Order: sequence, then C-alpha cells, then structure tokens
Amino acid sequence: MILYPAIDLKDGHCVRLLKGDMEKATVFGDDPAAQARQFVEAGSEWLHLVDLNGAFAGRPVNAAAVEAILAAVDVPVQLGGGIRDIETIEMWLDKGVARVILGTVAVENPDLVREAASLFPGKVAVGLDARNGKVATRGWAEETEVTVTDLAGQLEDAGIAAIIYTDIDRDGAMQGPNVSATAALARATTIPVIASGGVSSLKDIEALRDAIGISGVISGRALYDGALDLKAALDALAG
Repeated sequence: MILYPAIDLKDGHCVRLLKGDMEKATVFGDDPAAQARQFVEAGSEWLHLVDLNGAFAGRPVNAAAVEAILAAVDVPVQLGGGIRDIETIEMWLDKGVARVILGTVAVENPDLVREAASLFPGKVAVGLDARNGKVATRGWAEETEVTVTDLAGQLEDAGIAAIIYTDIDRDGAMQGPNVSATAALARATTIPVIASGGVSSLKDIEALRDAIGISGVISGRALYDGALDLKAALDALAG
C-alpha cells in the first residue's frame, strides 16, 4: 500500500480544509516546495497535490506552486483540481505530473475520462468525493444523485489507473477514515482504490492496510499536526 502525503494548495499556500469548506482553511505553510521536500526526505515515494482554487474555478490556479514542487522533488506526483479538458491534462503531464486526477468531469463528461485514459495510459485517475455515498462535484460544492459504486461501475472498463475515494464528512476532521465504505468500493471494482479523508492516526493506517483491496492512502492534516508520524506510517505499510 502506498502512502500519499497531501499538499492542498490555496492561494499558493499549503492548507487543509475542514469537510471541504474553503472558508475553513488552516494554513500550514507558505512554501509548498519545501513541504514536498520534507515529505520526500522522510521517505515518501509519491505525493498527492490538490489545486483547491482550481477545483472551484474549473481551471488551474496554483500552477506556480505545483511547478515549484515538481522542480523540487524527484518522486512521482499526482494532481487534482480544475482539470476538466484534454488540453489541461496534456499540459500537466508534459510538465512532469505523473498522474492527473479527474473529479467533476468524471460525473459531467465520462466520455472525456475514457478518452483521456486511452490517450494517456496509466496516467489518469478519478477522484470520487462523496457525502452519504453520493458523489459531490465542483470543489464539493454541488451534490449529485450519483452513487459512488454506480459511477465506479460505469468506469470499470475505462482504463483508469486508480479511484481516489474521499468521504467529505471525514476530510480534515481527524475522525478517522470511512474504512467500511472504502473497502466496499474496493470490493465492487477491479480499479485500484486509494483511501482519503479523515486519516488521523497510525491505527487508521493499519485499519486501511488490513482491509482487503485498498491500494493506497492519502493523509494531510494529521501529518501537519503531528498526530501521524510519517516514518511510522511508512514503516507500518512496508511491513
């Protein structure tokens, strides 16, 4: 299982939101590249980046911060937030992003996801962000009637590299991940599932590790707060 430390970008800063609310952002640093280097020096083999402003704007906003991170580290990076057309996908891949994450567009234009996955094999993931099992879009501001498992089923044969599943009500709340829902999604699809939202302790890491079918875990606030020791988490997953 891969641990993806999260760097969420808002106005060029590293932040964490509470339950996806842009008005409830805690700033953890003003040098995202330095934060990325710190994670890599501690042993991280991947990084998870989100352009929060971009998710709301529908286009890249924190490009300078992302590019600074790409220049600072030599591990693969996955990026989501405001990526909604082939041109933007291609731009980020050309700049060195290893994998792009499509969220809103996966609901609104699933054909584009299929096209992107075909054009860029292994480099396209889908972010499924949910409240009460229903997918939310546009920076989590809009809720749909589409269930996570239904959307995953529609994407089963699309050739995407991974599904990143976030329980919005757990995200940034330090209340633990929704292990049962994440594991249920992993059982329902052959696409690798990465858990996100609420991971706040080594116990959470171990619970996700021991659940069958989950291939990765994203953690943000707990790493910044010190509630989760990055090296201990990496060791637990390696063991």
